[in-house]
Amino acid sequence: MDALDSMAGGRFPTTHQDARRGTNSVWKQLANQWALVTGASSGLGEEFARQLASRGMHLILVARRLDLLEKLAAELHLKHGTRCLVIQSDLSIPDEPNRVLRDIAAQGIVIELLVNNAGFGIVGEIENADIDQILMMIRLNVAALTELTYRILPGMLERGRGAILNVSSLSAFQPVAFMGAYAASKAFVLHLSEALHCELKDRGITVTAVCAGVTRTHFFDTAGAPGWLQKHASHSVEFVVKRALKALVRRQQYTVPGWRNYLLTLLVRIASRARVVKESTRFFRPRSKKAPMPQGGSKAIE
Repeated sequence: MDALDSMAGGRFPTTHQDARRGTNSVWKQLANQWALVTGASSGLGEEFARQLASRGMHLILVARRLDLLEKLAAELHLKHGTRCLVIQSDLSIPDEPNRVLRDIAAQGIVIELLVNNAGFGIVGEIENADIDQILMMIRLNVAALTELTYRILPGMLERGRGAILNVSSLSAFQPVAFMGAYAASKAFVLHLSEALHCELKDRGITVTAVCAGVTRTHFFDTAGAPGWLQKHASHSVEFVVKRALKALVRRQQYTVPGWRNYLLTLLVRIASRARVVKESTRFFRPRSKKAPMPQGGSKAIE
């Protein structure tokens, strides 16, 4: 029985010392194993790569920007001796997720941990909506994540072990005006992750969703809301990733980094849905009529 499996079914460590011992055991089991991180060229994806490498895992780094991936791979190899397979890919393109997995299989690599991080958001009014961009976002945030998850899971089930960390968002808990499609895509990620967690927790597989709030990345600038980050409280990528990995090894169904963010998820369940979505208009109503042009593919999710 591996370390993750030993903590299955709610049998979590009962003391701080037991928790620390259990966490160390998990990472000892995962050392020298392979993790696939999507959207690894910047933001949360880059930080996931750094923290997993520091824990002894080898990495498959996937994103659109090859130069940034190669730079990160060289850095991690020099610092930790990490073996990295770099794959340039725009996962919003149909068949790209499957192509990436074929390339990995051709190298004889077995994926023990999948970090579905790639994605982007769009802020804007309906009149200025770029439908092609919205559909691209849905293919990346929803379709690519789903395909990678369902194609990798059979191998994990056959081995009786494995873990999947899906990057959702605080917006998954409520509708968000002017970011409707993005919030809906993150609700999908959260619900899918929770369902799979329930299905797989007694079969040696852990699925955890991380629902981060405002995080210090380029997310809002590329989503069409430049300067938004500077006006609101936020967490560092280091904090969010540390909390996400902690939740994963504890086999949690989901995690919301930051107590204020967690409190917000409770408040939106108490308030009426009409009130909740109306309140969201105060935060994301665009000031400009210019249509956003998100770059997509490798940014962190907020």
